[in-house]
Amino acid sequence: MHITMLVTLVLHILSGVFWAGSTFTLARTGAATADQLFRPQMGAAAVAIITGGVLWHLLHPSGFSSTMEQVLALGALGAVLAAGAQGALCGRALRRLARNGEKDTQSRVQVALGHQVAAAFLALTVICMAAARYA
Repeated sequence: MHITMLVTLVLHILSGVFWAGSTFTLARTGAATADQLFRPQMGAAAVAIITGGVLWHLLHPSGFSSTMEQVLALGALGAVLAAGAQGALCGRALRRLARNGEKDTQSRVQVALGHQVAAAFLALTVICMAAARYA
């Protein structure tokens, strides 16, 4: 069981750091190079969310019985909302940019907005993960 938890934790942390870090960077830079990072980001988001669920199952089988678990659940909700915002806003707009070219400023603005919204949700997630132990 210990190796399972260790591998899951490492995958969760590494994928989460890449996902949040690249999202924060793209939100700050107006989504420069977002087309190159979209698929790796969505892959990292999927790994982070799935491994987070596995960690929840391994470490919190009782559900939401404590304040710590409620704070972690809020962080998990933030991660799911971030992935949804990124997938919906950025994915659609990046497909339009690929078809219409870089002159499609409305799509470029939508990609930047998608990363900004996702960055806000991921900031909530990181704060909840850091604070949960002390809740």
